[in-house]
Amino acid sequence: MRRLDLADLESVRAFAAGMREEHRHLDVLVNNAGVMAPPRTLSAQGHELQFATNHLGHFALTGLLLDLLAAGRDPRVVTVSSINHRQGSLRFEDLGGERDYAPMAFYNQSKLANAVFGQELHRRLTASASPVRAVLAHPGYTATSLQTRDTRGLTRLFFGRIGNPLIAQSPERGALSQLYAATDPTVVGGEFIGPDGPAELRGAPTRVRLSDAAADAGTGRRLWEVSEGLTGVSFPVTAS
Repeated sequence: MRRLDLADLESVRAFAAGMREEHRHLDVLVNNAGVMAPPRTLSAQGHELQFATNHLGHFALTGLLLDLLAAGRDPRVVTVSSINHRQGSLRFEDLGGERDYAPMAFYNQSKLANAVFGQELHRRLTASASPVRAVLAHPGYTATSLQTRDTRGLTRLFFGRIGNPLIAQSPERGALSQLYAATDPTVVGGEFIGPDGPAELRGAPTRVRLSDAAADAGTGRRLWEVSEGLTGVSFPVTAS
């Protein structure tokens, strides 16, 4: 087992180097790590923690392992977003929250970044005729410690006393969308998999709608360029 801190790009590089020493190919990469709504905190490289952990770390890890995935069997990159991506906006002029930080708003931004990245990766893999499929998934509302570990005040109270006990589905059920995206033979690149229940909060895996903002190609190109600059990682794929 290898330890990985997605918030620290040096840890990401070390992890990827270790994987390259041990493996000649990879079949699946699931970008699933995340933090939710902490007070404003900076990563080791000085990036806002949620953007660093939820997006930049996954962006860098995917780029550093993409050639191993291209050598895999039915290879896929599954990036985990959230229903909250539909409430997010990318604040390109203030990605770090130096001017105006709000914990949930920046969580939503990071989840939109996941969705934008997944779609732009799909476009670039397709343009490069890569065998790797880029797929998005979200777990609905799942009862894990994500909602209560770093949140504060009324947000923690709601999730801890009301949301998680009464509304959320189990972690085992919440993982189904990711497992479906990673393994089902009918899944194609660019699809978004989530629960089929009301408001996509719970249920069995199905194809769900991506927001217009997440699907926008111009936004995808801009986020990609920013992410390359912030991580120093370039991908061996054709620009969309």
